[in-house]
Amino acid sequence: MNIFTTPNVKLNFREPGKPVPGDIHYAIGESTHGVLLAARCDDGVCAIFVGDHADRLRNEIIAAFPKNPVVEEYTGWQRELAQVVAVMEGTSCDLMNVTVGGTPFQQKVWQALCAIPYGSTRSYRQIAEQLGTPGSVRAVAGACAANVLAFAIPCHRVVSADGSISGYRWGSERKREILKQEGRL
Repeated sequence: MNIFTTPNVKLNFREPGKPVPGDIHYAIGESTHGVLLAARCDDGVCAIFVGDHADRLRNEIIAAFPKNPVVEEYTGWQRELAQVVAVMEGTSCDLMNVTVGGTPFQQKVWQALCAIPYGSTRSYRQIAEQLGTPGSVRAVAGACAANVLAFAIPCHRVVSADGSISGYRWGSERKREILKQEGRL
């Protein structure tokens, strides 16, 4: 397992195709950016979703882990949800342990995204060039879209080359609001 650590997040990358260990347990709470879902497996937090409707997030977690039993938790998740919110707001002091699977290229993109400081942005082209693959702008965008760890892997910090807001798995307007909160817009 490849490990990459930022000041607030320890990313444990599973090998491509390696299944998520154990059941997926998740909880749903509220955040400044909408309904928040945090999920964990035996290896740590494995998904962070944000949206407008809890039912949609429930469907999204089931679709993201079709081979695992998915169980909603109703108590005992205050620490995890608070930790995700602290990472989201840039105030976290604790190291959040997360696990994610992806291709080697996706993992490189996600590491590059984690190196973008709070309050900063990079373009898809800048990330592609940083990885030494300037022709992979669309692949970088695809890796951002495949990210299941909102805020822990800050794909919201990637914008178009002209600085405009481009796609975001959880909505362009939400991306704009997150960047505004981070002081970028």
